[in-house]
Amino acid sequence: MPYVRIQSNQSVPEPKLLLSKLSSEAAKAIGKPESYVQTALDDGLEMTFGGSDDPTVFMECKSIGLSESQTADISAALSRFCIDELSVPSDRIYIEFTGASGRMWGWKGGTF
Repeated sequence: MPYVRIQSNQSVPEPKLLLSKLSSEAAKAIGKPESYVQTALDDGLEMTFGGSDDPTVFMECKSIGLSESQTADISAALSRFCIDELSVPSDRIYIEFTGASGRMWGWKGGTF
């Protein structure tokens, strides 16, 4: 049920490899089985941060039961991922966290 999406002005030469790595990292950081993790990538976008088109990332991290007490550690892990994999400095990364109840997340024609 975790969903992690990267939007970036950086082009990714091997998007499937990056998404595979992101899936594993997100599962560890969020503490959910990787079999439930969904990842997405929008790369090569026209984006600015602070008026500059230098490398930047906006991420969405959504999950059932995600609490505020987890976000600092998850932010550190996902930021490190973007630094290592996309060469984007941490001060040019925003991450939006959204927690949901099981009833607000659909799967297999029902909800959790």
